[in-house]
Order: sequence, then structure tokens, then C-alpha cells
Amino acid sequence: MSKRIGLGGAPELYQAMANLQAEVNKAGANAGLDPKLLELVKTRASQINGCAYCLDMHSRDALELGESPRRLFVLDGWRETDLFTEQEQAALA
Repeated sequence: MSKRIGLGGAPELYQAMANLQAEVNKAGANAGLDPKLLELVKTRASQINGCAYCLDMHSRDALELGESPRRLFVLDGWRETDLFTEQEQAALA
């Protein structure tokens, strides 16, 4: 397991990440993006970054928004399936 920045010991970093998250959500809503799409992108970024904490958080959030477990299971192979729309594929690319 590789070392990660511990946000628990740096509340200002945690707050900065929470503020960034709020701005991303607000910008997405203002642009008319489906919140599920944003969570798919966040989950995919977490896969790429190898962050288990973020993967857990964003996949849980996606499920709460109505995302299907099946699509989350194959998200890493999104280019190889027809489960994602053209808009989703463009966002994931």
C-alpha cells in the first residue's frame, strides 16, 4: 500500500477538498449535467488515482443517486461495453 496524504491531520486540506467538491457539484448543476454522470467521472478518476477511500465514497454516492451496480462494476472497462451513453463516454474520455 502506498502512502497517502492523511487529511484527518490537516483539517484545512480536508476543507479545501470539500470546497472543491461543492464547486464541482454547483458547476455541474449549472451546466445541466446529470449528478450521476458527475459521480461516474469522479469514480473513474478515483480508479485511475487508485484511491480506495474516494472509490468507496463516490461509488456509494453514485448508488444513492440511482446508478446501477452493474455499470459501476464495469466502469474500468467503459470503452469495451455498450452500457454507457455517448455523453457518458465523452465525459469518461
